[in-house]
Amino acid sequence: MSISTVNISFNADLLLQIDEIAQKEARTRSELIREASRMYIERKQKWQSIFAYGQSAALKNNVSHEDIMSEIKNYRAGK
Repeated sequence: MSISTVNISFNADLLLQIDEIAQKEARTRSELIREASRMYIERKQKWQSIFAYGQSAALKNNVSHEDIMSEIKNYRAGK
């Protein structure tokens, strides 16, 4: 696996938080930022998958956006 160096700008407060967490976890800044990036990408991919499934299920079952919003409104009114 090849590694590339990237320059990133952070405001001082965020950088301080990054450094504090890295120190507590005995990691380098780079390790912490790589892990945070991986977690962000995984979360984005998971949500994209969930939304794609929802859209597919809605199409398959002929459910419109308006149907969903109506159900949400009715549910909330019942509480």
